[in-house]
Amino acid sequence: TCSLFHITSCALLCWWFLFAVAVIADGALDKTALTDDVGSEEDLYEDFRSSNHRYGHPGGGGEQLAINELISDGSVVYAEALWDHVTMDDQELGFKAGDVIEVMDATNKEWWWGRILDSEGWFPASFVRLRVNQDEPMEDYPVKVEGGKDDDSSSGTRRFGMGQTTKDQMRTNVINEIISTERDYIKHLKDICEGYIKQCRKRADMFTEEQLKTIFGNIEDIYRCQKKFVKALEKKFNKDHPHLSEVGSCFLEYQTEFQIYSEYCNNHPNACMELSRLTKVNKYVYFFEACRLLQKMIDISLDGFLLTPVQKICKYPLQLAELLKYTNPQHRDFKDVEAALNAMKNVARLINERKRRLENIDKIAQWQSSIEDWEGEDVLVRSSELIYSGELTKVSHPQAKSQQRMFFLFDHQLVCCKKDLLRRDILYYKSRINMDDMEILDIEDGKDKDFSISVKNAFKLHCRDTEEVHLFCAKKPEQKQRWLKAFENERRQVQLDQETGFSITEMQKKQAMLNASKQHHTGKPKAVTRPYYDFLMRQKHPTLPTTLPQQQVFMLAEPKRKPSNFWQNISRLTPFRK
Repeated sequence: TCSLFHITSCALLCWWFLFAVAVIADGALDKTALTDDVGSEEDLYEDFRSSNHRYGHPGGGGEQLAINELISDGSVVYAEALWDHVTMDDQELGFKAGDVIEVMDATNKEWWWGRILDSEGWFPASFVRLRVNQDEPMEDYPVKVEGGKDDDSSSGTRRFGMGQTTKDQMRTNVINEIISTERDYIKHLKDICEGYIKQCRKRADMFTEEQLKTIFGNIEDIYRCQKKFVKALEKKFNKDHPHLSEVGSCFLEYQTEFQIYSEYCNNHPNACMELSRLTKVNKYVYFFEACRLLQKMIDISLDGFLLTPVQKICKYPLQLAELLKYTNPQHRDFKDVEAALNAMKNVARLINERKRRLENIDKIAQWQSSIEDWEGEDVLVRSSELIYSGELTKVSHPQAKSQQRMFFLFDHQLVCCKKDLLRRDILYYKSRINMDDMEILDIEDGKDKDFSISVKNAFKLHCRDTEEVHLFCAKKPEQKQRWLKAFENERRQVQLDQETGFSITEMQKKQAMLNASKQHHTGKPKAVTRPYYDFLMRQKHPTLPTTLPQQQVFMLAEPKRKPSNFWQNISRLTPFRK
């Protein structure tokens, strides 16, 4: 039986390999050549997928197997979060970038079960990095890797397991990980450039240059940059005494070039959407799979490969933080590693912020869809961030008429809404103010000369061009101060976006509004959707592994989640509480 299975699998593999070559070469098959004996192309593809055959590098799943063996032996395995995992699913474990997670189950390739303090849940394996020095006691490791400094920097030797290991040995482990992961990453980038992009360019009938730019972004530029970077690292690598290696200067030298990752990460949501569109057509599914097989890449879909650069740039601060932790202040590399950590944290912070902003556009589109009688252009045409919101009294000319209104301050604009008289959770659009033309005036309590009325907790928005003046009054002094601070933050956000070149593409805006519109017409509760975020996760609700004890399924703890500023700002709106 085993021999028959082996022969069948080999035959199936040969057929599939021929099929892959044909797809790459011609993009089409003579169906009579391959389907007479083994069925249709679709059947062949499905049979191959279900045969569990894996092309790829030896030991592709070795790390996962090793993790489960350690866990089953009673060892504690820790991982560090590469970036924030914001979740609204009570079965998932939310965390912030740098958090240390205890991995309790890694049997599922994409979703692991973990614990932080007293919270447990599922989390995406791609969002974390296994700690290099697993033998280090947890109590000596910070819950969040921020500055990377070790409080116990004077300790020279500690006992771990069967023997003793020095701080130098710990540093050696981190240096070796940095070098080895860089080499793996270069191979990964090469596979994408030669295995996918090169083949796609041969098929002008399937891909335009614009499509390729959308799908792959500037990954070829990243590949060229990383090749130079890894050469610089290897020059600084001391093979005989790795702990003496001075790699900090390499990160400092390339910190400016690493900014190209910002463009890639900003484009990544577009790549996900374009891939999602193309892979609805079978010929693209077969083509991408054929590219992977011919390049002998591990069994991961193209969107998974394209996520790697995003993960990589967020991994550098964690690696440098751990390196600094095991670098003595007297080490020649200490100051450079310290400076490199700060530099790479700034790059990663910018990218994390972009990711958060891109997720927020769906929430903003959903909010707009809940507003009745909307007029004019969509909020997303000019804005991508809700800065602050709250109730204010607006005083209007000519008779100093006062009105209670709800105001929503976005970057570039202030939107005014009116509450329904009977249902206070329903809002009606009234007007908006262009914040780019306004200056903020803090008004003292007393009689205002422009409106000839007594005011308290007031401020004005004055248009420099038209001399138009808007007067607002808050109920309490602290509310007024919060608004004044919010206006400062709005201008700061606009300036930062201009400096960093942050923008939302037309495709992203249209997709967000389309998603909001679809939900609005279904009549269902207005729940937030995050297509890009869900695309990263590959599945919205993870399947529980069959090996999970039944009692553990019923005792899933809700993770402690820190609500985003967006939800804090609009928590007054009933539709968003659901």
